[in-house]
Amino acid sequence: MTYVVTENCIKCKYTDCVEVCPVDCFHAGPNMLVIDPDECIDCTLCVEECPAEAIFPEDEVPPGQEHFLELNAQLARKWPVLAEKIPAPEDAKQWDGVPDKLPLLQR
Repeated sequence: MTYVVTENCIKCKYTDCVEVCPVDCFHAGPNMLVIDPDECIDCTLCVEECPAEAIFPEDEVPPGQEHFLELNAQLARKWPVLAEKIPAPEDAKQWDGVPDKLPLLQR
């Protein structure tokens, strides 16, 4: 099983999760993080560290967000690995919990 970054990460892009990942499976895009499903070792460390509560086990992804499984896999092949914490966007708190952010995803 792998873990999946879901919609609430869009425009929040907190990187606390990256800091605890022992295998560097996170990849960073312009306004979201994704997890490479081939690298994730199911350690669960990232889940508790995510301030936006945007990371779920693949079999517990919220209803309507199942497409993030494929999106994480696709974007992990395109985006660079992020192995250390970086500052969150200045307006991250304003975006936390805002619904329907997928159209705002920058690829």
